[in-house]
Amino acid sequence: MDSQVDLQQTDNSTPAESTDHPPRMTRQQTLTLISMASVNFSSMICYSILGPFFPNEAVKKGASQTVIGLIFGCYAVCNFIGSLIMGKYIVQIGAKFMLVMGLFVSSGCTILFGLLNRVSAGPIFITLCFVVRSIDALGFAAATTSSFAITAKIFPNNVATVLGSLEIFTGLGLILGPPVGGWFYQSFGYEVPFMFLGCFLLIMVPFNIYVLPNIDSDPSKDSFFRLLTNVKIVLICYVIFTQSAGLGFVDVSLSLFAMERFNLSSGYVGFVILGVSLPYCLASPLIGYFTDKYPSTRSWFMVIGGVATAIGFSMLGPVPFLHIPSNLWLLIIMLGLIGFSLSMTIIPTLSEIITCANEQGYEEGLSTLGMVSGLFDAFWSIGMFYGPIVGGLITQHLSFEWAAAVQGGLVLLGKRSRRSTNR
Repeated sequence: MDSQVDLQQTDNSTPAESTDHPPRMTRQQTLTLISMASVNFSSMICYSILGPFFPNEAVKKGASQTVIGLIFGCYAVCNFIGSLIMGKYIVQIGAKFMLVMGLFVSSGCTILFGLLNRVSAGPIFITLCFVVRSIDALGFAAATTSSFAITAKIFPNNVATVLGSLEIFTGLGLILGPPVGGWFYQSFGYEVPFMFLGCFLLIMVPFNIYVLPNIDSDPSKDSFFRLLTNVKIVLICYVIFTQSAGLGFVDVSLSLFAMERFNLSSGYVGFVILGVSLPYCLASPLIGYFTDKYPSTRSWFMVIGGVATAIGFSMLGPVPFLHIPSNLWLLIIMLGLIGFSLSMTIIPTLSEIITCANEQGYEEGLSTLGMVSGLFDAFWSIGMFYGPIVGGLITQHLSFEWAAAVQGGLVLLGKRSRRSTNR
């Protein structure tokens, strides 16, 4: 009963109530914040453990760089499909049920992925990697789509602030995943990281069953396609795509590059990847608060952040025609720049899409929030498909330096279009 009362208080609150002094969070808002933080942290730490050691392990099992990129990429394709379906039918399925079942499926697939080292090398190993990762992606799509929608529903006036604060836990998951996964892998072998983290994710299931409220809403007749008739929303979706493509490229290609160029072990590569996640983690809540307080700055944050991201990728190798030698310190600095600029670009996007949808006549409710969060996840997934596969192909046939430069150019192209629209 307390959950329903608190939720009704949240739904009935108006923007006028928050003009003087921000009200204290209700019990339901506090519990929801804790729940979403646990979902973000546990999901990201399970997702990010693959980066430091899986490419090397997959090579031993007969997978090429391109196939490894496809294994990462298939996750994104299924996430894309799942996000659109979950976002459209979130009201019929139920936001709470969708999140809980998504966590359950993802935890089971994480454990199963840890058993793949027992199968034969070659086609059997590669096929099972595709199957388990695809199912895991559907669970992850359900969890993330519903979590975004629930967060926006419970905190309608502070979406960017709350999401920025939650990105601390996303960042912590990304920070801890690579070094923890690399350390477990070096100390105990391939299976233990997946078993430990899969069970950790499984613990989140009963916790969220108890904590999350049941949110009732009516289905909407609106669709994703009408959202995409808005040019501003399309450009924001392109921004989301380019940023996730960059992260996907780093996930797949950076570890092998760092191992070969600087002779680093899997454990040290995990610490190098902190260069992306730590700045992102620290900057996100500040950027979220600022863009909620000054909504007019959202577009400029996305433009400036995109330019900085393009510079970071161009210097990550660095790009060959600059004739700058590769140095570990330069690599870490550029990863830090990419992480900071990523927070500038991504944090304002969800609030901006919600604003555009409301201006376009979409009803304010769970159905619209589900479609918006599904759209965000879908384009994020497209980028996570493009980044590993295209980045892997360019790395295999040219070099890591050229692949990073191409990624930087892709980001810069989006910023030029975005700036033209602002004018």
